Amino acid sequence: MEKKRVSKKVTATILSMSLLTVMAGATIEWNYAFLVYLLGLIALVMVWLWLPDEQLGSANKRGVPFQPRQLLKFHPSVVGMLLLMMIFFIFPTNFAVVATRQLGLRTELITLIMVGLDVVAFFVGMVFGGVMNRFRQSVKYFAPIFFLLGYAAYLVPDVLMVVLGSACIGVANGVGVPYLNTIASIKGGKNSATTVMPLLSAALYLGQFVSPIIVTPASHILFGNADLTGPYKVGIALCLLFMVQVYLTRHFQSLPPK
Repeated sequence: MEKKRVSKKVTATILSMSLLTVMAGATIEWNYAFLVYLLGLIALVMVWLWLPDEQLGSANKRGVPFQPRQLLKFHPSVVGMLLLMMIFFIFPTNFAVVATRQLGLRTELITLIMVGLDVVAFFVGMVFGGVMNRFRQSVKYFAPIFFLLGYAAYLVPDVLMVVLGSACIGVANGVGVPYLNTIASIKGGKNSATTVMPLLSAALYLGQFVSPIIVTPASHILFGNADLTGPYKVGIALCLLFMVQVYLTRHFQSLPPK
């Protein structure tokens, strides 16, 4: 039993560090990252068509197409990852422009803030195991709450609020991504590598890809082109939706290991 608990803790740590490594490049602006995240759509299609189903037994060896019931089984984590990435990617696609036009920040300071967010996420990810053990029942709400605080702070035209908001977004990302992967891997068990993890990877890239496609038009329609903080307001709405999704699916999620 003790060995099993240690194994789960190691798994959580590995997931935390690996996902933070993936997210280290997420502050690249959309104009330069478009083709990279377009590959996420290809990954999504490949996952849907060829992901093996552990319940099919030997039929997997014959390349049986992915079964939709797998997505339904893991929908709390998959939908959660999609929403989390849509919310997070509002930051790299809008922050530089808004900070320059609204606050007149220099490029060096903007870069420092964006890098600082990744540093915050990195260190939060490093202590994620302890956070998860300490707040087992409530840690699921950390990501939507800290995202909400972050984008709300961005609505105040003040450098200090922008820095604090960026720190909150870093915390949200540093907790949210490892948490979703951890609970999904626990639920998927030994077959996680061929079931839920590819689904989460596809949801991660898809969320990054569709974020500006959805958020920017919604911002223009709801708040007009002149409102620079419009994307952040849409982000707040998505945070509330994310919180509702977490609450409604809480009974379908596996608890983190002790």
